[in-house]
Amino acid sequence: MSTPMPVDTPKPPPKLELDEFIATALSATPPDLHPFFESFSKLYTRKLWHQLTLKLTEFFDHPLSKPFVVDVFEPFVRDFESKLNQLKLVEMGTKVSKEIDNPQTQLTFLTSLLSRIDAEKSQEAYVLLLANIAHAKLVFGDLEGTKTDMDTAWKTLDQLEGVDNTVNASYYRVAADYYKAKAEYAPYYKHSLLYLACVDVTIDLTSDERLLRAHDLGISAFLGDTIYNFGELLMHPILDALDNTQHDWIKKLLFTFNEGNIGKFEALAPLFPQEPILEENYPFLRQKICLMALIESVFKRNANDRTMSFQTIAEETRLPIDEVEHLIMKALSLKLIRGSLDQVDQKAQITWVQPRVLSRTQIGDLASRLGVWIEKLGTVEQRMVPEISAAA
Repeated sequence: MSTPMPVDTPKPPPKLELDEFIATALSATPPDLHPFFESFSKLYTRKLWHQLTLKLTEFFDHPLSKPFVVDVFEPFVRDFESKLNQLKLVEMGTKVSKEIDNPQTQLTFLTSLLSRIDAEKSQEAYVLLLANIAHAKLVFGDLEGTKTDMDTAWKTLDQLEGVDNTVNASYYRVAADYYKAKAEYAPYYKHSLLYLACVDVTIDLTSDERLLRAHDLGISAFLGDTIYNFGELLMHPILDALDNTQHDWIKKLLFTFNEGNIGKFEALAPLFPQEPILEENYPFLRQKICLMALIESVFKRNANDRTMSFQTIAEETRLPIDEVEHLIMKALSLKLIRGSLDQVDQKAQITWVQPRVLSRTQIGDLASRLGVWIEKLGTVEQRMVPEISAAA
């Protein structure tokens, strides 16, 4: 069981000499930033902490402020940090930490701030900061320390309700990146999608970040041994980042898997050498597309026509007939289908297939089947009307 990260007892900051701080800042910063320091002085003197928080946030977001943010945070903000909303304080602190180039110095900065946060009274701030510390450790190569801090953060986060999206996003981001570093595809896929649910991909991610995230999600979807439903990813705008790039075939391959289309899979297979990890796992991917083809074959059939011969399944999945039984058993064990096998007659009776998101073609096929069903229902109704009339 993980324990909270040990932190040093916080040392009190040196007493702030406001006039000296402002004078030094004005002499060291460009003129465009001077109005901020004039506002800082007035708001600090009047003890308008909320307004000062807003002005500080604006300053930290200013593109010219980056070389000066640490020098503003340490002597100035530290002087009155206990009077601020602790979540806002941590948001500012984590933003400042990104301007520290040395990983060890950045980690020291963040852990020092953590030692000054009350984990019980400011739980969201505590989780947000701990998640950022975990990410700093991940960048530093400390996977064990990352996992310990992730577990500690989750223990608190799991108990909270109405959590700020910034906090959730911070946790799911480091969790996804941790599982990526560990090459654990299914957990990465899950946490990465949860992360994207907490952010606006067009605002919070750069174009390069969107492309990388879409690429990694695609790879994890292919290689995750429990991922056979790509629906949430296929509907997500993050995939648009792959369009008109060298990775656009990955998007096509995702839809190919979702359709269980072995022909398209084989047509795209020559591109696998562009992603060596896919080429290395070709046997697994081949089995996966066969499973998806089986699901699609069952789905296309009417509910009263789901007893399939091994020969039919072999043709649908392009497998030798002696491998069909193993494929069906694999689908049953993964809970992709439910049903039973008749090994003597070499038949499979499928009673249920896992729900999934449909492509436009699949929706069209479903609409056609629904139309046929409505026609049959109308025929039954026409037959029953005379009998009901006669009985009346």
